[in-house]
Order: sequence, then C-alpha cells, then structure tokens
Amino acid sequence: MEPKRIREGYLVKKGNVFNTWKPMWMVLLEDGIEFYKKKSDNNPKGMIPLKGSIVTSPCQDFSKRMFVFKITSIKQQDQYFQAAYLEERDAWVRDIKKAIKCIEGGQKFSRKSTRRSIRLPETVDLGALYLSMKDTEKGVKELNIEKDKKIFNHCFTGSCVVDWLVSNKSVRNRQEGLMIASSLLSEGYLQPAGDLSKNAADGITENPFLDNPDAFYYFPDSGFFCEENSSDDDVILKEEFRGVIIKQGCLLKQGHRRKNWKVRKFILREDPAYLHYYDPAGGEDPLGAVHLRGCVVTSVESNPEGKKSDEENLFEIITADEVHYFLQAAAPKERTEWIKAIQVASRTGK
Repeated sequence: MEPKRIREGYLVKKGNVFNTWKPMWMVLLEDGIEFYKKKSDNNPKGMIPLKGSIVTSPCQDFSKRMFVFKITSIKQQDQYFQAAYLEERDAWVRDIKKAIKCIEGGQKFSRKSTRRSIRLPETVDLGALYLSMKDTEKGVKELNIEKDKKIFNHCFTGSCVVDWLVSNKSVRNRQEGLMIASSLLSEGYLQPAGDLSKNAADGITENPFLDNPDAFYYFPDSGFFCEENSSDDDVILKEEFRGVIIKQGCLLKQGHRRKNWKVRKFILREDPAYLHYYDPAGGEDPLGAVHLRGCVVTSVESNPEGKKSDEENLFEIITADEVHYFLQAAAPKERTEWIKAIQVASRTGK
C-alpha cells in the first residue's frame, strides 16, 4: 500500500552538491518527502526520510532569502527549502512536523483534531496574531510614510505595533508588547524597513524591535517598497506595485518565444491590477508583468499548440492589448481560484 500523500506543490530547494536553488515539485508523504524536477515526472530525483528529522523554521541561514525552512535528517544532513510566501511556508512546516510526530507515536497522519477538550498551553500563537494584525478593518493600519526624502509604502511604525497589541489586549503592557513584537520579527511575520529598524534587527541595539515612531516595519506580503526622488518613468513603474496583494504562489508559465514551460512565482495585485512573475529561485525584481485591466481569463482544456500532452489545469490570460499568456496550475481547484481572483482584479483594478 503506497504512503498517503499529505501535501504537494512547488518549493525552491537548495542543491546538495552545488549551491544552486531550483524549483522542485515536492510531495509530502507519511514517511518522507519526495522531490521531482517537474510534476509530470514518474520517478523522484530524491527522497528525504522524516523519521528522526528535525524541522527549523524560520531558517535564518540565508539573509537574502525569505520564507526558508530547514530539515535536518537523523544523519545530520541539512536540506533547505524556500516557499513563495509566509503562509505557504508555515503550512508545509506544520504538516511536516505533524508527520514526524505521527511517526514517533506510531500513528496515522490525520487532519482531524484529537485535542478535543485538552487545554492548549498558555502561549501566544504568533501565526494567529499575525493574521489578526493583517485584518483590513481591525488590524494594524498600513501607511505611506515620508522621511528623509524617502517614501515608505505599505508600512507602519514600531510604536503602532505595540499600540495595537496593547489596545487589542494581546499583551498587558508595552514591555510585553515589545517582547511579542520582537518574536514576530524574528519569526519573519514582520520585516524591518529603513536604517533605524534594520540596525536594531541586526543586533546593534539592545532589542531587535523598536517601540519607536521613527522605526518602520512592514508585513512580508504587503507589497512594501521604498521610493526616493524619481523620474517620471520610475513613478509609472512603481505605480504597478502600489496595489494590495490578493493572491500569490507558483505556477508554470509558457514562454512566448521558445514555448518552453518554467516555474514562476506569481504575485497578483489589485488597484492597480497587475500580475507580476518572478524567478522563484531568487531575485527581487520581476521578470515581467501582466496588466490585467480589461483582460479575459479562461480555462484551457488542451495544449496551446494543439498537440497531445500531459498538460492539465491550463488557463489563458488575454490582455487588452491581445497578448496571450498560458499558465498551468497544480490542481483544478487552484486553477479555479486563480481564474476567479484574476477576474475580480481585472474588473475592479485600474
């Protein structure tokens, strides 16, 4: 009987021989993780046994890479993975830890809760707190703050974070708020913006987080960017990134010239409505952007070239300028979610 598939999807994996990062199709089983060069492959490139393994998240071994976690095998071999966004990393880590715990207890993996009336430990759930902070109505308000001839977009001050924690009754006083905010920062739920907060996070000050109106922070998936005095062209380019992120993740994209398929990280923003795509293995700048205003997006049931293939879950975006983009999701549900999100953005965004 084959092991149960718990979770699957694209993650960026660091090579064991060469220090290269490449997107791989990952499959979490009850007893290990298989990784494939692409989803349609029948034979995995390798497997990581979970018995006796330890998961480290967040992993801070790579300062320029966000949403990284590490699996250390029983033989003390380290494997590094990078997710496309914070919630995706946390979901993988949560399932991997649970799978390891089930192996140790001789239990079958199940998503049904067995806690029932067992009281949870009196500890703070940083993940739940982060989601509350991001609530558009009751959470921490994102602002565009100008300081030293720079504009920090989609950010907030350290004082605002502590103010929110106290007013929300998540902590009893500002000292506790400072401790929780520091934990949110170290876990990657908050990111420093500006020299003052970055220096504190690097250990120059006594506390990594500053309860200070001049220390700026942002949510990692908020669309934060900093702009200085710019030319008109720069202003037009940055306008693309002002929209709020409403969906993100990895998809396969067909190239316009060579017609080959490559994994890309996509970030969907609305108002203005843009779909930016990136190299998931690294790079802060997008490889391209699709302006979605007035676009048409539909599912495609056959290969764009009209040839028989294993391609499934395809969909097509046709822009107002009649440029065609062919994308592939990992599952029918994921394709439907992307189509619906893009349709909403194309109608409401600029």
